[in-house]
Amino acid sequence: MTADGSGDPNGQRDGLGGPAESGRSDRIGAFFDIDLTVLEVNSGTKWVGHQWKHDRMTMLEVMRALWWTVQYRFGLLDFEAMAGRVIAGYRGQEVAPLEQEVAAWFREEIAATICVQAREHVEAHRRSGHVIALLTSATRFLSAPVGRALGVEHMLCTEVGEQDGRFTGTHVSPACYGAGKVLRAESFAAEHGIDLRRSFFYSDSFSDLPMLERVGEPRVINPDPRLRRLAQRRGWSVQTWRAPLGAPTMTCD
Repeated sequence: MTADGSGDPNGQRDGLGGPAESGRSDRIGAFFDIDLTVLEVNSGTKWVGHQWKHDRMTMLEVMRALWWTVQYRFGLLDFEAMAGRVIAGYRGQEVAPLEQEVAAWFREEIAATICVQAREHVEAHRRSGHVIALLTSATRFLSAPVGRALGVEHMLCTEVGEQDGRFTGTHVSPACYGAGKVLRAESFAAEHGIDLRRSFFYSDSFSDLPMLERVGEPRVINPDPRLRRLAQRRGWSVQTWRAPLGAPTMTCD
């Protein structure tokens, strides 16, 4: 595997290992963040652009959302407070229309931004018999279509409250962010017999440092500046992943 993520993703330098032995209880997991890792874009920013284009956000709301995105990129965001505020705004709304809208938006604007190397690495882990999961701060509305596009069954994400087909305006705390990702990964690993010390996690964000430190095989993809510096100091693999040529990868519409 070269520094830019090219080459055989099952090669020795990337350390994916061989096929899993049947009956072993210490299975290997491969966890993938979504934004700026599996996707070349930040889906949150793209969604803001979609909402703005359809006159569903004011300029103040757009600027606030973009500021949250900047804070998120640099690991400075109080994600729990932000998630609570955003999800509360959906209280009482029907789930189905949003689910349908996000699915259509994903097909039209986001699916093409899945990185070539993300597909390659998912397939390499699958051939090696590893348990593959998306591990993301996003909700199921984004993670489910990404999972379908990659053929990934397991999704560990921020869970929003739903009752009788409507949003309750709440979410399961902590959100799947920072240390919350570790909690979900540990629970998932216990359920599936995964040894996190031998497992992989792919991420772009310094906010994912707790999970990068929890696994034995951290993989840094398209990193933000703080994570890049840290990865260089620790000797972690740093790769550049890109969507196919011609994909709409601008982060704002």
